[in-house]
Amino acid sequence: MGHIQDRWYRPKEDPDTGEVVLNKRGKPVMEKTERYGTGMRYKARYFDPDGKERSKSFPDRARKKAEDFLLEVEGEVKAGDYVDPNAGKVLFTDFGKVWLAGQTMEASSRESTESRLRSVIEPYFGNMVLSAIKPTDVRGWIRSMQEAGRSAGHQAVCFAHLSAILTAAVDDNLIKTNPCHAKSVKRPKSDEHKVVPWSRETVRKVRDGIPPRYRILVPVGAGTGLRQGELFGLGVDAIDREERVVRVLRQVRKVRGRLVFARPKRGKTRDVPLSDAVLHLIDEYRETFPPVSVTLPWGEPGGTPTTVELLVTTPRGNPVGRQHFNERIWRPAVVAAGIPTPGRDDGMHALRHHYASVLLDAGESIRALSEYLGHTDPGFTLKTYTHLMPSSAERTRAAIDGAWTEPSGDHSDGPTTAPVASGDAKPQGE
Repeated sequence: MGHIQDRWYRPKEDPDTGEVVLNKRGKPVMEKTERYGTGMRYKARYFDPDGKERSKSFPDRARKKAEDFLLEVEGEVKAGDYVDPNAGKVLFTDFGKVWLAGQTMEASSRESTESRLRSVIEPYFGNMVLSAIKPTDVRGWIRSMQEAGRSAGHQAVCFAHLSAILTAAVDDNLIKTNPCHAKSVKRPKSDEHKVVPWSRETVRKVRDGIPPRYRILVPVGAGTGLRQGELFGLGVDAIDREERVVRVLRQVRKVRGRLVFARPKRGKTRDVPLSDAVLHLIDEYRETFPPVSVTLPWGEPGGTPTTVELLVTTPRGNPVGRQHFNERIWRPAVVAAGIPTPGRDDGMHALRHHYASVLLDAGESIRALSEYLGHTDPGFTLKTYTHLMPSSAERTRAAIDGAWTEPSGDHSDGPTTAPVASGDAKPQGE
């Protein structure tokens, strides 16, 4: 059992017998100690789950707080929720490195996460110990990101990283609670805006502005919904003529400054229906620009060398790099198509949005579209594209007109009903 020690007073002892002197009520007579009036007065002493004595000091006139603390900590020990107050004295930057090392993410995702930690999170929290980080600090950090002009999406991603690290600290019994989960902390959210897909005419104009060597990427992207890296990693082996599908097996991405082959986003391979029109365009393209075998490491720069016969390469037979393609080829074509200041929705991802709008307009289901796009959750697909789904208003009007209109075109007095077939039982009442 724990107890509260008063370091300013102690029981008075009889100098002759060494026994504690009692007052008339049988209580010990208290005398001042050498510490009287200096430092913390009360010390709450208790035993942790390992049987080691611990303590926490409180100032004068704070005995009630000391008692409340002792009651709380003993309850935590009994319930198995005790956290060593010294365990959280770990620098955030040190624990962040441990957290990142334990994440099972792709090399490129690890690289981007490490960059956000280094540039956005560690400058604010790096030199703080975990137990010292409070909701006030988190709120101040969010404010600092806003003042720095960081986008809402970037703030949301960085906040998710911080929260994940502090949750891991809670799981490791280094801190009791995650300050990011406090009610006073308002989690940053990405800007929600409706996708406005390009029209067929805009897609054609952009396609016409792309040099012939790369032009096939536009109809293939608009006709299959592949991501940019997946288009760059599209090999001849992925085109299944018998099944009439494109097997999305890989992508080209940059890791630590070098291009590599990698599995599609979140490791999700998939099959996408391949139309005859797109297949015909691919065949025509291959007559002019034959596929080229390219060898890149798999997953990361030191990964296993992997050779793929790529559909599209540079004039030197190298894989297409995102940055060069976007700046030198894609952006000029978009501007030439009549979009003078391309925004975030005018990147190559616009082809995926166009693909989604065409399929939804044709009546394709959200579940199928989600599968073709490689989304992990149909709910995300629905949230992104629900406003592009055909309105049911006209179908509703047509259905009611069909029920309330006679064959001659005159309106009836009520919904029409199917006639009773010969031999069927007559309705009751007849």
